[in-house]
Amino acid sequence: MGVSRVSPMLDPRLLYSLDPEVWDSMRGLEPVLIHYLDGYMDAGTAGRTVAETLLAELDNEVLVDFDVDQLHDYRSRRPIATFDTNRWEGVKDYTLRLYKMTDLSGQPFLLLNGPEPDSQWNRFIEAVLQLAERLGVRMLLSGHGVPIAVPHTRPTLIHTHASDPSLATGNPAWLDRVEVPAGISAVIEYRAGLEGRTAVGYVAHVPHYLAQTSFYQASVALMRRFAERGGLDLPVHELESLVASNLASIDAELSSDNELPQLVRALEEQYEKLARVSPENLPSADEIGAAVEAYLAEQEKPQDPGDAGFR
Repeated sequence: MGVSRVSPMLDPRLLYSLDPEVWDSMRGLEPVLIHYLDGYMDAGTAGRTVAETLLAELDNEVLVDFDVDQLHDYRSRRPIATFDTNRWEGVKDYTLRLYKMTDLSGQPFLLLNGPEPDSQWNRFIEAVLQLAERLGVRMLLSGHGVPIAVPHTRPTLIHTHASDPSLATGNPAWLDRVEVPAGISAVIEYRAGLEGRTAVGYVAHVPHYLAQTSFYQASVALMRRFAERGGLDLPVHELESLVASNLASIDAELSSDNELPQLVRALEEQYEKLARVSPENLPSADEIGAAVEAYLAEQEKPQDPGDAGFR
């Protein structure tokens, strides 16, 4: 598995520093590695919410710290600075780290989290896969949300993709073959597959009208898949406790709009047709590609801080 995939390049090991004590504690464990890198499509903040919940609810230590200055375009995504009256009070800078996590049953696993690199993708991916090899990672998992014409009043559909197609069966009827702008997690999964590593990703179908706001139901669906596939005891209940109030807020917002309730009813009918696995109900590759490009273009626009995000 140590064959170089992209050549030539600067030594990937110079992209990061590691904590030797935490590293030693990982020896012989063969952990699962979950990766969520912020910056690509993530409708309903489905994947981001999972990563934030894991870091907030589980014990964790920084195992590897990547040199963000080599990977980040600060003029594209600027740090948040706080100004108070007559002085700068603080700056919240970016970090890109591989964490040693401990699940609720005491089992260690890994979480790679931070901004998606703006440059040096091949070198960064090589660094991640080298770390996975050295740490004996047995499986890589990822997940994010995609805006789809589905209603929030129905269970969240999940589409699975994997380096081994036998691990991605039982998907809802959605799409066949499509070309879309790539996120780095997709490339990590693809390159991992070239090495013979097991890598699985999950796509949560998020109602397109909720793409720019948090949709906890989708995050719960993703975390459940991570827990099941990785054999991990994750804080799913922490997210589940937020679903009811989240749905109530969505319903209250929709009830004040004259057109959205009618749209939801139409989507419910379409959802039932989709559940019957009828090929004519599948969106075309052009429709999926256009939806992805539109979402990414929307992410690049300056956002009004007061915008509730219903689209």
